[in-house]
Amino acid sequence: MIKVSDLGFAYQKSRAKAIKGIDFHIKKGEIFGFLGPSGAGKTTTQRIIIGLLQGYSGSVEVMGKERREWGQEFFERIGVAFDFPNLYLKLTAAENLQLVAAYYQNKPRNIEVLLDRVGLLPDRDKKVEAFSKGMKMRLNFIRAILHDPELLFFDEPTSGLDPLNAKIIKDIILELKAQGRTIFLTTHNMTVAEQLCDRVAFIVEGEIPVIDSPKELMVQHGAHTVKIEYHKGNTTKAETFPMEGLKENQQVFDILKRRDIKTIHSQEATLEDIFIKLTGRKLI
Repeated sequence: MIKVSDLGFAYQKSRAKAIKGIDFHIKKGEIFGFLGPSGAGKTTTQRIIIGLLQGYSGSVEVMGKERREWGQEFFERIGVAFDFPNLYLKLTAAENLQLVAAYYQNKPRNIEVLLDRVGLLPDRDKKVEAFSKGMKMRLNFIRAILHDPELLFFDEPTSGLDPLNAKIIKDIILELKAQGRTIFLTTHNMTVAEQLCDRVAFIVEGEIPVIDSPKELMVQHGAHTVKIEYHKGNTTKAETFPMEGLKENQQVFDILKRRDIKTIHSQEATLEDIFIKLTGRKLI
């Protein structure tokens, strides 16, 4: 769906390049995560692909065509939800969706169903200016999927949401993937990336040092050990064993056979640990 080759970009007011010759591709039906701290180039890359930023170098091929060659028909096929909702504050939630639906040739999805899905149906006739940030984020999200696009761009889709509403948004994203939609997700929330993404790219200062699946990265950079916590009398003991030779380790067998096990965990690294290890930067 997307193939980016040697992409470069610099803002006119800055001499330094915001994007420095990056390469990546996104397959159809994939959730691809762009992970990095603020100012790393995540949103800039998204905006180039969407068409909000021009004057880039290199190649950006989207759905088989160079981005520069697409006309207005491109926007019929994509959905976009940025971290800062751009809504009509003087209109109600329902009026916002009805107005946006009128922009597209595609028949819109059922507005009532979408509002209900994200818990906004009781607020359908309230003006958006009275909404909290979380309510605006949810409305902005369903606005992006209203016209049933095949390629979706989400920028920090769970920002400002409580755990319950964040789960609703994540569940919808996974449903969209199951329907064959392709999703380009930018975030600095590593938990969201672990839960949703098929592959992730780390981006720092406009460069990509690594692209892989979260699972592979966590296994490759983990400690390759297993930690067993078990009850011994009135105390809880914890012991760590190397993965290599685990099936012949008599001490492990003795613990499993004789003790009440509390937890068993492989010591995989978190995505945040890996990010810091590979880039030397924190996600802030």
